[in-house]
Amino acid sequence: MSFFAVLFALLIEQLKPLPRDNWVHETLMSWVRWTGRNFDAGQPHHTWVVWCVSVLLPSFVAAGLYLGIVHFSLLLALAFDVALLYLTLGFRQFSHYFTDIRDALDRGDENEARRLLAEWRHLDASELPRTEVLRHVIEHALLAAHRHVFGVFFWFVVMSALGLGPMGAVLYRMAEFSTRYWGYRQRAIDAPSNDGLLALSQRLFGWIDLVPARLTAFGFAVVGNFEEAVGSWRRDATLWQHPNEGVILAAAAGAVGVQLGGAAAPGVTPDRSKTFTAGGEAGMADAQGSTAGVPAQPGHLHSVVGLVWRSVVLWMLLVALLTLANVLG
Repeated sequence: MSFFAVLFALLIEQLKPLPRDNWVHETLMSWVRWTGRNFDAGQPHHTWVVWCVSVLLPSFVAAGLYLGIVHFSLLLALAFDVALLYLTLGFRQFSHYFTDIRDALDRGDENEARRLLAEWRHLDASELPRTEVLRHVIEHALLAAHRHVFGVFFWFVVMSALGLGPMGAVLYRMAEFSTRYWGYRQRAIDAPSNDGLLALSQRLFGWIDLVPARLTAFGFAVVGNFEEAVGSWRRDATLWQHPNEGVILAAAAGAVGVQLGGAAAPGVTPDRSKTFTAGGEAGMADAQGSTAGVPAQPGHLHSVVGLVWRSVVLWMLLVALLTLANVLG
């Protein structure tokens, strides 16, 4: 049933995507803000309370509702899966920015592309050259595709196989959203924040995302240039500050032959304490701290879209085969 739930959710999302400023995002923001305001008193153990209420409580509620529904009707349970997947999984939750930036660059309107990138990622992109704008768009799009599609997909399939329905999709989305919210609050909002809460959220999400990130990277390798993707994964993943991000971006860079990473701020940037001398083989790239490959060009945006969609088809086919084997078995 998980195959059909994901398939229907993706189809509905393509036909009727949520608007850019949608009620789901506002509800999640209000929920995470409320839990922080009411359960965080600044003590270390309060960070666990806030995270459990913010992330685990909605996940268990989703599992409980599913278990109650499935006893009455499998079709209603499937509809419930599709509804929650529609809210937690999908390209259209971020692709409007990617599309708008790509169109602006195609028109030669680099200022508009920088403005959209700054709005999307809440960073100062006013001084970025065209190549760096392209690099940041590719990096953020790859990570967004993983976090909005592949990560949710993995945890939904795992928890669904355990009979818990959409619990995994809600768990992953809430863990990712809370980490993003507390990071944004600390960085962009002039308000007191608990540094321990951000650190805990990042650490726990890193554990939750450990396996999905590597499966995403493996999928990119299979549907792209396998040899280069694996080589870049092994050689360049340590260039990024966050290991899960490094695995995904390094594999994708090798899969499409584009140069990612580099010392230019802001956004997803490599750890500047590591270069190819420390993080890989010296002399493998002209730009210190970047993967091998050619500098980002507009054509790479289309290559990345193709890479992501081929990977979606790969994992959907795999789940379909597992579902068929389970039915026949």
